[in-house]
Amino acid sequence: MIFKNTCCSFLRLYLILVACLVFQRCAYANHTSTLVVDASGSSGRPIPETLFGIFFEEINHAGAGGLWAELVNNRGFEAGGTRVPSNIEPWTIVGQESEIFIETQRSSCFEHNKVALKMDVLCDNCHDGVGISNPGFWGMNIVQGKKYKVVFFVRSKAPIDMKVSFRKTEGGGILASSNIKASASEVSKWKRMETTLVADASSSKSSLYLTTTKKGVIWLDQVSAMPLDTFKGHGFRSDLVNMLLVLKPAFFRFPGGCFIEGQTLRNAFRWKDSVGPWEQRPGHFGDVWSYWTDDGLGYFEGLQLAEDIGAKPLWVFNNGISHTDEVDTSVITPFVQDALDGIEFARGTATSTWGSLRASMGHPKPFDLKYVAVGNEDCGKKNYLGNYLAFYKAIKHAYPDIQIISNCDASAKPLDHPADLYDYHTYLHEYQHMFNNAHAFDKTPRDGPKAFVSEYALIGDKEAKLGTLLGAVSEAGFLIGLERNSDHVIMASYAPLFVNANDRKWNPDAIVFNSDQAYGTPSYWVQFMFKESNGATFLKSQLRTPDPNSVVASAILWENSHNKRSYLRIKVANVGDYQVNLNILLDGIESSNLSKATKTVLTSANALDENNFANPKKIVPKRSPLESPGKEINVILPPISLTVFDLLKTQ
Repeated sequence: MIFKNTCCSFLRLYLILVACLVFQRCAYANHTSTLVVDASGSSGRPIPETLFGIFFEEINHAGAGGLWAELVNNRGFEAGGTRVPSNIEPWTIVGQESEIFIETQRSSCFEHNKVALKMDVLCDNCHDGVGISNPGFWGMNIVQGKKYKVVFFVRSKAPIDMKVSFRKTEGGGILASSNIKASASEVSKWKRMETTLVADASSSKSSLYLTTTKKGVIWLDQVSAMPLDTFKGHGFRSDLVNMLLVLKPAFFRFPGGCFIEGQTLRNAFRWKDSVGPWEQRPGHFGDVWSYWTDDGLGYFEGLQLAEDIGAKPLWVFNNGISHTDEVDTSVITPFVQDALDGIEFARGTATSTWGSLRASMGHPKPFDLKYVAVGNEDCGKKNYLGNYLAFYKAIKHAYPDIQIISNCDASAKPLDHPADLYDYHTYLHEYQHMFNNAHAFDKTPRDGPKAFVSEYALIGDKEAKLGTLLGAVSEAGFLIGLERNSDHVIMASYAPLFVNANDRKWNPDAIVFNSDQAYGTPSYWVQFMFKESNGATFLKSQLRTPDPNSVVASAILWENSHNKRSYLRIKVANVGDYQVNLNILLDGIESSNLSKATKTVLTSANALDENNFANPKKIVPKRSPLESPGKEINVILPPISLTVFDLLKTQ
């Protein structure tokens, strides 16, 4: 009997709790929030022009096989190592073993990449030709009517007669071809060959073939194939750069990330090995993300891309520390000098030692390098502080205007060393934590170095997956918090920026691509909806809501660069799974001063919805007119959504 009464009591308690939860959910489902905005601008403050930018790291084959338009994978045959004979993957042999023998040798004419390929052709009048082929990065995208420049270096004791062609991976159909002939005297020493192929047909799964039907021995090295329609002719894949331009990034942080550290210092990124003629660059194995890069997208190219997209370059360099080993501060001087040389390469005159190398690469005018980061995520390691101080002192002495970024987080406690900015990384696995991280800088003292949120994202297989709406909206809430704290946070960038769908080392990412397609994840589109914040005026506003853990808002005044007209922009992120009735009250402005209002919404039917190649625009911002804008606006916010209101100010 006692047991029965106890069970009944538990049942009644359970039903009461369920009823309370249902009542609370229903209350939220019908709740009204009110946003009061001082639209006069009198209480506003300027947002830094640098607030939102982008961060590029060589991860997920973001550069090699992605942003950098080089089609050939392992173009110098160096990826297999310097001990020969070595593996030449992904190159493959064309022909039978009885017809051709392939091996690598250290016989190249290039000092820093000595490995070359020896091709011993054993047959004469070989049927259909024998040689080698390269599939690029999971297939070369060859497009009908487009032109491709193929360059390679060759040596032979006899005349050569070679065919250079693009062929379909399946079926072997020829898409474009050209014949290369040379006398024995012409190729008795290493000679550069170049041809332009025009595609007669298209295939996104193609390979480059170098073949011959003539018996003899041929040495090959540094084989390159590049489309001629790269962005501004600078070697970048145009469709991917155009997706960056849409974001209007204020800065471009590069080249890493863990990529610049290396798992060991032996495999850290060395900027001096990534400049000068492409064929002379040794390339290196990025042991953190486990793939070879020819470093075609090197230090110079990073600076060039920043300039091309109108962003300020922000260079991250190695400070003598990798993931597993460190240089002692007592012998850090060569690394310090290397950093100084790198700054001179970017900023020095065309007659300076390293500035002259930049000029020889086609850019006599200095780049506008004003920001450098001393290492990546190295704070707390044994030698970081000592090494950092050595870099700081030397750089400030030579370049007083350079803004130096420390790896150490000062959001909770002050730094124990000088810095202009400090680096703050936040990767979170729960959407509510990311959304609430909007308050991370609310109480940070304003009298120290400024904050640079250089890496942020919601990650994890449960809520973020490959890039969900829920993850993006939680990040939007975080960004609204950064806007509110932009008197202290002056830079922020999502990470990672790119992922080749064939090599997902990290998920999610902002832009997904393969050889011929690309799309933005919802996180990419959130960044798009914040692109007008740089240099805008942050307006004082107050949000009254029954659920502050689900709804956040901000208001800015921004100027359209095309028509030079001013707009009032209100952004509201709703991470709750219910709609919100929002009442917007505009103070300090008359209804007659507002016109042409629009509403842009990022949402979907399911919180975990994602974009993909089959449906790349499933979740994109959708814009519509906002009828009768005035001092009071009543709207409904969809569940799991980011909504942006733009109102043209007529005066």
